[in-house]
Amino acid sequence: KGGVGKSTVTTNLAVAMAEKGYAVGLADADLHGPNIPKLLNAESIRLQSTEEGIVPYETRNGLKVASLGFLIEDPNMHIAWRDAVKYDFIIELLGNINWGKLDYLLFDLPPGTGNEQITIIDFIGDVDGAVIVTTPQDLSLLDARKMISFVRDSNVPIVGVIENMSTLTCPHCNKEIDVFKRGGGKNLAEELVLPYLGRIPLDGEIAIRSDNGEPVVLSSPDSLAAKAFITLAENCHKFLHPEN
Repeated sequence: KGGVGKSTVTTNLAVAMAEKGYAVGLADADLHGPNIPKLLNAESIRLQSTEEGIVPYETRNGLKVASLGFLIEDPNMHIAWRDAVKYDFIIELLGNINWGKLDYLLFDLPPGTGNEQITIIDFIGDVDGAVIVTTPQDLSLLDARKMISFVRDSNVPIVGVIENMSTLTCPHCNKEIDVFKRGGGKNLAEELVLPYLGRIPLDGEIAIRSDNGEPVVLSSPDSLAAKAFITLAENCHKFLHPEN
């Protein structure tokens, strides 16, 4: 669902994996709201084309990134494309970006179960897994169920469920406040027999760091939020590589 923090989660998850030494790519497939450049303080970046393909932007910790946001001059410009044009761009994103050899390629997807998701699954043919991001709120869980149904019908393994904006810790008394309730993601995972990857706290620091283009995993590595993302990265790796 829109507004559950998919872009923030995907970015920090990718950064956490890169920090653990994996070769990681991050493809921004949300064509109507390409927010990854903002989250990485890279809005001024423009991708370059070579004989080997388009070179992705590379962060200081080695994360390779491609986004429509790197190709448009005005970040306030709306994108109103028909599905045929979306299809062509996604194929460009997947086929003509010179990603090199990667351990992981993460996609930040738009809300819903539309053309972008179908095109990516069809083009790759063997997607290793999907991560479901939700908040504890019933409205978010309703859309998460629809995505789970779509992923299962598409024969894509589900890595697990992440509960974002789970609790707020009061800075004065250190008590936890359930702003959007608590446990909805875990309950959903148990109900549908899926792995529960963990929860991310509702932390204003995440919002501040994200607005400044500083993933909390890098800018505040000792925070509870950063540690939560690192745990999520480890759990995703364990799912995809159970032998390790």
